[in-house]
Amino acid sequence: MTNKHIISTISYTRITRKIKFHQQHYIKTEHDLHLFQDRIQTANKAFVLDHVLDISYKPFSLKSGLLYLHTNQGVFTYEVMTDPYSFIEEYKKLKCSF
Repeated sequence: MTNKHIISTISYTRITRKIKFHQQHYIKTEHDLHLFQDRIQTANKAFVLDHVLDISYKPFSLKSGLLYLHTNQGVFTYEVMTDPYSFIEEYKKLKCSF
C-alpha cells in the first residue's frame, strides 16, 4: 500500500469464541479501522476504496452499534463503541473526489 497518511480512525471490537476443556470462552479484543486516501485498513484486511461501495451505521444500544462496510466482496460488519459520523463523512468526501 502506498499512502501512509491516516485520514480518520475508529475503534471496533471483535469477539472470538474459544472452546477449551469443554468450556466456552469469549475473548473480546479492540482494533482500529483506518481510513487512508486509497483504502480502509482493518486489523487483518485492507479494502481498496474503489471496491468500497458504501458505509452505513446502525446503533443497537446506548453504547454501541454496527458499522457496515459494503464492498464488492460483500458486507463486512464491525461493532463500534462510538458514533462513526466523522469517519463516514471523511469516507464520503474521498469517494466524491474519485
